[in-house]
Amino acid sequence: MTSSTTPGLARFNTLQVGEATAALHEVCASSAWRSDLLARRPFATADALFLASDAAMAELTAGDLAEAMSGHPPIGRPKPGDPTSSREQRGMAGASEALKAEMLELNLAYQDRFGHVFLICASGATGEQMRDAMRERIGNAPEQEREIVRTELGKINRIRLTRLVEEGE
Repeated sequence: MTSSTTPGLARFNTLQVGEATAALHEVCASSAWRSDLLARRPFATADALFLASDAAMAELTAGDLAEAMSGHPPIGRPKPGDPTSSREQRGMAGASEALKAEMLELNLAYQDRFGHVFLICASGATGEQMRDAMRERIGNAPEQEREIVRTELGKINRIRLTRLVEEGE
């Protein structure tokens, strides 16, 4: 954890509202989450930003979570030209054709069951680990899965916020 103000955090704190909104949109597609964080600026430390992010994530409604998930591509199919989703899904880059085909099938089954993409903090995970998590989670009750998604989004947001506040160091 970063306990002092970094150059990236200082820059974020002083961005115009439109620029700060755009920067936060790169972290999370939820407008409620972004509004909450914008209202709490400036942040004294990166830890304060992370805690605010966690608090905002905890308050998101089911609709807000759906909006947040809309910014995430399916596992195994990062958005073309999006270095963030490509970096986060690196574990699928060298996956076999069989694993890619299985992931596509599982993604479709998951979306049919829950109405949204399978969301996992994929940073550092292998394709097999992501597949195994999807296999396990597809049997969850919708309410249970929504809370797992909330936790996974929180992890992703922290990773992305860390990149934001460490820029330029």
